[in-house]
Amino acid sequence: MTKVLVVGSINMDLVVGTTRFPRLGETLFGERFATHPGGKGANQAVAAARLGAQVTMVGRVGNDAFGQQMLATLKAEGVDTRWIGISTTAATGVAAITVCDGDNAILVVPGANGELSPEHIAASEPAFAAADVVLAQLEVPMGTIEAAAALAQKHGKPFILNPAPAARLPIDLVGKVALFTPNEYELAVALDGKPENWKALLSMLPGKVVMTKGRDGAYFTDAAGALQHQTSFPVEAVDSTGAGDTFNGAIAAFWDLGLAAASRYACAAGALSVTRAGAQGGMPTRAEVDTFLDNAA
Repeated sequence: MTKVLVVGSINMDLVVGTTRFPRLGETLFGERFATHPGGKGANQAVAAARLGAQVTMVGRVGNDAFGQQMLATLKAEGVDTRWIGISTTAATGVAAITVCDGDNAILVVPGANGELSPEHIAASEPAFAAADVVLAQLEVPMGTIEAAAALAQKHGKPFILNPAPAARLPIDLVGKVALFTPNEYELAVALDGKPENWKALLSMLPGKVVMTKGRDGAYFTDAAGALQHQTSFPVEAVDSTGAGDTFNGAIAAFWDLGLAAASRYACAAGALSVTRAGAQGGMPTRAEVDTFLDNAA
């Protein structure tokens, strides 16, 4: 069982379903509302745990009802929460999500996630020492991510970075990352390039990037720089929220199989995740992914 350490955000998702996205200044009636546990870090932790990984998380929540609910949800999924701190000065992060025809638009308020600091990373060093792989995203401060990458490097642990939300990455951080998992736009922003030049950007870091491309699956290069393609799996989309996080959790959970095999599992898991509502609600188990792949073969 792969031991995955996730460093990242914990949010409560406030989800509104509608027939179309509102225009600037426009008020619409939504069709439904629900709250779902979320945050890229928590989502990826749950995805990896459901796929059979032994998961520990480093993060921060507020001293409020959402924070208590998030901790309870993570524990129920089998995630070790001992390194998740509770803020007395900031609320638990929230994400306001509008869903329409399988697509979504998201506004995130970081809250306690913004307080996760390099000092918290240093205090959680035993978790880094015990992990097989470390997975992080960019919904917590960049300095915290840099500290996590440095600590992973100190203990000889591969550091996977999902560079989302999109941000230009410090050169020193790039050198510490074993694998980047962006989409086209995130790849371009991270490496200061253009989305249409994604093949050239992939070749800049051979064997160190797997790029998701929606319905076209995922692309990556091997250690020699040769372009590889993992096709997607056709499904009927209900809610795409959390699909990328499912992909990332799967990459970490199946890290020991190598990038090609992990990408196949990740594309399958991501496809299954969009067939159900909610970021974590749609995340499949290992048995569900195995059955799906058996039927797709």
